[in-house]
Amino acid sequence: MSISKYALLVILLATFTRYESMGQAAKTPFSSFGIGETFGNGLTQNQGMAGIGISNPEYWHLNNVNPALLVYNTITVFEAGFIGEQRTIKGSSASEKAGSGNLNYLAMGFPIKRTKWGMGIGLMPYSSVNFALSYQAPIENSTNTVEVLEQGSGGINQLYWSNGIALHPNVSVGLKATYFFSSIINQYAATLSETSQLVRYTTNVYDRQSFKGFGFTGGVSFHKDSIGRKNFQFNAGLVYDFKADIDTKFYERLERRNAGGITDSVTIVNNEPGTTTIPQSFGGGISFGKELKWLVGADFTYLDYTQFKNFNGTPEGVSKGWQFSLGGKITPDAGSLNNYLKRVTYRTGVSLSEAPYLINGNVLKDFGINFGLSLPVSRISSLDLAFKVGKRGDLLTNSIEENYFKLYFGVTFNDQWFIKRRFD
Repeated sequence: MSISKYALLVILLATFTRYESMGQAAKTPFSSFGIGETFGNGLTQNQGMAGIGISNPEYWHLNNVNPALLVYNTITVFEAGFIGEQRTIKGSSASEKAGSGNLNYLAMGFPIKRTKWGMGIGLMPYSSVNFALSYQAPIENSTNTVEVLEQGSGGINQLYWSNGIALHPNVSVGLKATYFFSSIINQYAATLSETSQLVRYTTNVYDRQSFKGFGFTGGVSFHKDSIGRKNFQFNAGLVYDFKADIDTKFYERLERRNAGGITDSVTIVNNEPGTTTIPQSFGGGISFGKELKWLVGADFTYLDYTQFKNFNGTPEGVSKGWQFSLGGKITPDAGSLNNYLKRVTYRTGVSLSEAPYLINGNVLKDFGINFGLSLPVSRISSLDLAFKVGKRGDLLTNSIEENYFKLYFGVTFNDQWFIKRRFD
């Protein structure tokens, strides 16, 4: 391994140790439900195709969606991703814009035994909470009102270790073990709208949920080469996220504040232990294409969030959800020496989903259109870009809607690491 590769590895390890809350999303009221807005496991190249990845193997990129597909990474792959987004939230009488940008993931995969056993490790957000809701509420038996501000921040991160093993030249299986950690903070502040006090005070309830626990994902893949005279490929895959019971500690504090900060506080609940249940989900996908030329595929994921329970084991009124994605990619000529644009991989896709909760008594739908590029760098590394524009919710049925765009940027580094020299 060269000095530059050692330096890169040291930087990566340092970044891992300092990682705390990457992937924080722009403010959205939809992140106030359950454990927040989930990110999914797709990396930048998957996002360019609307997130598909359950069936399609990647040779020069990591497949982080289905661990069974790690067997197709025959050399070491490192990927880092960043995300920037902007959302416009519209209500019946007002609208608001919010934006953010953050590191999104760090991931590495390498073969233990080429074409037989592949391994991957990574760090990325699982969910994000970021919202602020303000309104006026009446005081019972009084003509006065209070100004209420509800805020949420934080989320759950995941550190994972995955393995894929080939059982047959056409069949592989995989298992991913995930460690969930981090915390979610919610605050509820109330201030009298009209008061004769010289100093204006606010009553604030501070809640914190801290998470630590493990979850597991299983996957299976079927891959068939050389179909027909033109050597087409057919792929199929399944993934299953097992139900995870995450150890949770709940802390609650009542505060009295003024313009100078907290003047008085009392702890109501001091790290009471409990369990948060993240329910199971199931996904399947198929894809068809020609190696290093083109591919089209579709994924469907089903989420049974009726089994979700908060830290004290209480259901929170969530429901079932699903997502359907259709996407594809094309590389005009991966081996072209004279035309760089022919070596670029172009991606696109569309997705439609229903969130596992109701807004204003109606389902919340999300429709998105995706585009992406992989720009070759050096021999087999690349810079990856993806863009998604979409709409979530509807003013007529949900009383609120969100228009958004997300920009993904990824760096993929491929090389042969951990190869023993035969000659000096």
